[in-house]
Amino acid sequence: MTVLKTSMRNFFAHKGRMALSAVAVLLSVAFVCGTLVFTDTMNTTFDKLFAATSSDVTVSAKGASDTGQTTSDNGRPPVLPAAVVAEVRAANGVKAAEGTVFSTSVTVVDAKKDSLSPSSGAPTIVGSWNSNDARTMKITSGTAPKSSGQVMVDADTADKHHLRLGDEIGVISAVGTHTAKISGIADFTVTNPGAAIFYLDTKTAQRTLVGQTGVFTNINVTATPGVTDAQLKKNVVGELGTAYKVQTAKETADANQKDVESFLDVMKYAMLGFAGIAFLVGIFLIINTFSMLVAQRTREIGLMRAIGAGRRQVNRSVLVEALLLGVVGSVLGVGAGVGIAVGLMKLMGSMGMQLSTSDLTVAWTTPVLGLILGVVVTVLAACLPARRAGKVSPMAALRDAGAPADARAGRIRALVGLVLTGAGGYSLYLASATDQAKQGSAWLGLGIVLSLIGFVVIGPLLAGGVVRVLGAVLLRMFGPVGRMAERNALRNPRRTGATGAALMIGLALVACLSVVGSSMVASASDQLDKTVGTDFIIQSDRGQRITPQAVKAVKDVPGLARVTEYRTTTADYTTPDGKTLKDTDITAADPTYATDLRTKTVAGDLKDAYLPDSMSVHDKFAKAHDIHLGSKIAVKFKDGRTAHLTVRAITSSDGLIDAGSKYTNITTLAKYVPAAKMPLDDLVFATARDGQQDAAYKSLKSALHEYPQYTVRDQTDYKKALKDQIGQLLNLIYGLLALAIIVAVLGVVNTLALSVVERTREIGLMRAIGLSRRQLRRMIRMESVVIALFGALLGLGLGMGWGATAQKLLALQGLKVLEIPWPTIIGVFVGSAFVGLFAALIPAFRAGRMNVLNAIATD
Repeated sequence: MTVLKTSMRNFFAHKGRMALSAVAVLLSVAFVCGTLVFTDTMNTTFDKLFAATSSDVTVSAKGASDTGQTTSDNGRPPVLPAAVVAEVRAANGVKAAEGTVFSTSVTVVDAKKDSLSPSSGAPTIVGSWNSNDARTMKITSGTAPKSSGQVMVDADTADKHHLRLGDEIGVISAVGTHTAKISGIADFTVTNPGAAIFYLDTKTAQRTLVGQTGVFTNINVTATPGVTDAQLKKNVVGELGTAYKVQTAKETADANQKDVESFLDVMKYAMLGFAGIAFLVGIFLIINTFSMLVAQRTREIGLMRAIGAGRRQVNRSVLVEALLLGVVGSVLGVGAGVGIAVGLMKLMGSMGMQLSTSDLTVAWTTPVLGLILGVVVTVLAACLPARRAGKVSPMAALRDAGAPADARAGRIRALVGLVLTGAGGYSLYLASATDQAKQGSAWLGLGIVLSLIGFVVIGPLLAGGVVRVLGAVLLRMFGPVGRMAERNALRNPRRTGATGAALMIGLALVACLSVVGSSMVASASDQLDKTVGTDFIIQSDRGQRITPQAVKAVKDVPGLARVTEYRTTTADYTTPDGKTLKDTDITAADPTYATDLRTKTVAGDLKDAYLPDSMSVHDKFAKAHDIHLGSKIAVKFKDGRTAHLTVRAITSSDGLIDAGSKYTNITTLAKYVPAAKMPLDDLVFATARDGQQDAAYKSLKSALHEYPQYTVRDQTDYKKALKDQIGQLLNLIYGLLALAIIVAVLGVVNTLALSVVERTREIGLMRAIGLSRRQLRRMIRMESVVIALFGALLGLGLGMGWGATAQKLLALQGLKVLEIPWPTIIGVFVGSAFVGLFAALIPAFRAGRMNVLNAIATD
C-alpha cells in the first residue's frame, strides 16, 4: 500500500511531465485500435452487402469467376443460353428463376465524354434491372429502364457527377458504344461500397454487353419455403449436370468476401506495421521520461532508501507509475481509435466508398488488445529506468541530484552497439552480394534490424562526435550561447542519443523508401530508353481490352510507320520433359513487336518466333523444362485447339519490361482459336514516320476521342505516369510514417521540458549573471535543433544504406539504376532543423518565464 501511495503521489506530482509520454501511448494505441475498428467495419459492411445481394442459388457460366467479375480475354462476359432458365425452373424446390446480364468490363461516360467511373478503383457495373437488385435498390426518382433509350443510375454516382433525369450517357463495352438517357435514379438500401452501377432493360443489356440476345451471365434462383440453399443447389445441379457453375448464397458471399479480405488484410497489416513503428519510437520517449525523472529524484530516492525502503520497493514504485501512465494513455487511445476509424470512414466517403457509422464494429478484442499493448509496452519501457532507481544508494541523499554515469556500463554498451552495427553492416553486404532475391531479402531484413538496434545502442557514443561537428558548423557562430547549447546537448549523451534515435527511426524509413522509389523510376525510365523502340503506347488505365474498332482508328491515323497489336491469353503447355503446365501465359503480337521492344535473346532470333507455328520462351523456362532451339511444345490455347509450336528463340529473363514473356504471332493464335473467342488487344503500339512524331501524337489523340476508355501516351507521358504512381504510393507511406515522426517530436519536446526542469537552478544562476531571456530561449532552441539534426543525420545515413542495398536486390529483377533523391534527402534534413525549432517553442517559453530568485532557490 505504501508503494502504491508513493507511486500515486509521484505520478500526480509530475503529471505535466508525464503528459507527453501519455500522448505517445495514446497515439500508438489509437492507431492500432483505429485500424482494427476500421477494417472490422469494412468487413461488416461487405458481409451485409454480399448477404443482401446474393440470391439463394446463382447459376453462371463455367468460365465465370467465383467473385462474379466478368472480365474475359475478348472483353465480353461468359454467358449461358436463355434456355437454361427453363431447366432451372424445372428443378425441385425452385420458387423462381430469373436470367440477368451484367459486366464490369465497361466504361460509362457523360455527354462530354468524361468518365463516370469511381476514382477509388471500385468497379463500374452495367447490368439488367431485375428483381434481385430491386431488393437492395430503391427507385427514388423516375422509372426503371423499359426500352433501349433508357438507363437507370445509382444515386451516389448521380450526386457525384451532377446527373439528372434526361441526361445522356454512353455505355462503352467490347461490343461498341450504346447511348441512352437517364430514366431513373435508384438509391442503395444497403451500404454502397463505392461502385458505380447502371441498369438497362434486359434485351438492351444483352445487345450492349454481349452482342446477342438469348443469353444470360447469371440466373438468380429463389427457393420455395422450407428448402435450404444447399438442397436447392443439389436439385439444380441434378437438373443441369456439371456444365455450369452453381453456388449457394453463402458460397457467393464467401467468394466475394475472400476477395475483399485479401485487400483489407494488406491494408490492415501495413497500417499495424506503421503503428508498431510508432510504438517503437514511443518506447524511447517513455525510457527518456522515466530516466530523467529518476535522475531528478536521486536525492529523494536516496532518502527513501535511508529510512528503510528496499530496492524492490523503489523499483516497484517506478513500475507502478509506468502502469498508471500506460492505463491512462491506453484508455484514451482506445477512445481516440474509434474516432480515427470514423475519420477514415469519412475519408473513404469523400473518395466514393460510402460507409455508414451504423455499421461501426468494435469487437471486444480491440479495446482489450489496445489496453494490453499500451500497458505492456509502457511498463517494459520503464523497466530499465526502474532498475536504475532500485540501484540508488542511501548515500545519494547526501549528494546533489543526478546519478553519476556508470563508466563500465557505458563501455559495455558501446561494445555491444559496435558488434550489432558491424553484424548489421555485414548482413547488408551479404544481401547486396547475393544473386538470389529470396536469400538476399532475408539478409536485408536481418541487416535492417541489426543495424537499427546497433545505431540505437551506440547512439550515445555517436552523439559526442556528431554533436561536436554540428556545433562547430552551426552553433559556434552564435558565440557563448551557441557553445552552451552544444555543451547542454553533450552533457548527457545517453539522453541525447535516445532522443535522436526516436527521430532516426522514422527518417531512416523515409530515406530508404525514397531511394527505392527513385531507383525504381530511374530504372524503368532507363529500360524504356534502351529497349522500347516505339513512339506511342495505347492502353486502358482500367484494364479494358482494346476493341477492333479502336485498333482500326489507330491504323487509319496518317503519319504512322507501323502499328503493332499485342494481346495476352493463357494456355496449357506440354513441354519436352513431359510436364503439363496449366493456365500458363502466352503473348501474341505482330512481328513488328520484335522491333518495338528490343528484347535480348540468348539463342536464336526473336523475329523467327513470329513465323507460322513458332514461338519463343525465356531462358529460365527453357532451362527448367529442357527446351532448346527446335524443341516442340504442345500448346492447348484457352477456348481453342492444341498447337505444336516450334521454339525459334530463347530470350533473356534479365529485363524489366515483358520479362519472362513467351511470344508467338497473332496469326498463329488465330489459326487455333475461333474468331469469336479471340482475345482482344491489351496494348497497341504505334510508331511515327521520321519527323512526324508531334503531328502523329495529336492525330492519335483526335482519332481516339470517341474512345475515352483508352489513353495515348508517348514515352515521356509513360515515364510521368510511372513516376506519379510510385509517388502516390510513397506519399501514402510518408503520411503513415508521420505518426512515428510526430511521436518523435513529442520526445524532443519532452526531453527539453524535463531538461529545463532539471537545470532550473542553473538557469536561474545564468540569468542572475546577465543571460537575457532572449538568449536563454535561443540557447534551448539551438540545443533542440542540434538534437534533431543529430537524429536526422543518423536516420538519413542509415536509410540511404538500406535503400542502396534494397536496390541491389531489385537489380536482380531488372531495376539496375541506383538513384539517390538528393532534393528529398536535403529537404528532410533541413526540415528536421525546423522540427527542432518547433519542438523547443514551449520549453524555451517556460524557461524564459522563470523567476530568477525562485530558480536559484530550487533544491
